[in-house]
Amino acid sequence: MPLKYALVHEWLTPKATGGSELVVREILNHIDADLYALIDFESSNPESYLYKRQIGKTFLQNFPYARNGVQKYLPLWPLAIEQLDLRHYDVILSSSHAVAKGILTTPEQMHICYCHSPMRYAWDLTFDYLRYSKLGSGVPGWVTRYLLHRLRQWDVLSANRVDYFIANSQYTARRIWRCYRREATVIYPPVNIAEFPFLSEKEDFYLTVSRLVSYKQISLIVKAFNQLKRPLVVIGTGDEMNKIREMANSNIQILGGNPIMWLKNICLGLRCLYMQLVKILVLSLVEAQACGTPVIAYGAGGALESVRDIRSCVDTGTGIFFKTQTETALVEAVEKFEVYQGSFSSEYMRSHAEQFSPQIFADRYLDFVNKCNEKRPFLQ
Repeated sequence: MPLKYALVHEWLTPKATGGSELVVREILNHIDADLYALIDFESSNPESYLYKRQIGKTFLQNFPYARNGVQKYLPLWPLAIEQLDLRHYDVILSSSHAVAKGILTTPEQMHICYCHSPMRYAWDLTFDYLRYSKLGSGVPGWVTRYLLHRLRQWDVLSANRVDYFIANSQYTARRIWRCYRREATVIYPPVNIAEFPFLSEKEDFYLTVSRLVSYKQISLIVKAFNQLKRPLVVIGTGDEMNKIREMANSNIQILGGNPIMWLKNICLGLRCLYMQLVKILVLSLVEAQACGTPVIAYGAGGALESVRDIRSCVDTGTGIFFKTQTETALVEAVEKFEVYQGSFSSEYMRSHAEQFSPQIFADRYLDFVNKCNEKRPFLQ
């Protein structure tokens, strides 16, 4: 008999359209799996590929304002994910950046987790969360610290429920080992290269595309361009929108809007420079290169696996790194880029981006799942 698959993700909403959601979509293109999540507002969205699909969900679905995201209910995530009863499946696949990997399984089941990141709220972003949250100081701050401490304990415990880990980058694999002491196989996530057309003729301005939240540090980019007086376009929405608008000089346009929509329809067809200050593997860096657009990125983490610094890769450079998250370092990187801007090969950037194609992801992911199934003969 064929194996029965379940696929578990954190949340499915129109506002969540990032790299982890692309992984979910690609898996469903190749594996017939029932889908589960903490909340689901995509199956009722006529524009979604999940429209009218039966999706299992948790009690958080009915909580106030859940449609806008369940981050406010963070302490309840572990309890919620553990309420999903998946005992009638043979193989559990999870796409996890928080709690999806914590699903309860039986000894007869196999659980393969594609990990986008260990839970960043509990690990890397703990101090940012405390610094910028209204619940980060005073008596509420101590309660928050305790809850995050318990969340880290649960996160490590739940990692033991996973049979095999896949990481979306070498950087994430190292973080999985640091947090859980578990080995992970690296399979890079899919990027819809075909949806980002290659154009060699571009306009002359700089671009950053991101959610406007504190840890993305878009305010640092704005401050640097206030100093540089170069044209900069900022695309995205978030809690820091008003703050960034207030600090931006006239050379900077804050457009807001849906980052993915802008990327596909306008910005990557122009001569633009995409910048990232976070360490995770950011698919927009790959999308920019697919359009023949060089990038400036913080030289750490996932960027080191998706961008090649032209100063060390003269013939195959796709961008420039800066080493510290300061205005000075970013200003110097922009000035250095302008020295090298005529040396980038748009054609090479396109070919470099194609290593992240959906077909390559699908081949590697399916091969990994099949090999895992072969190791568990009692599931046949």
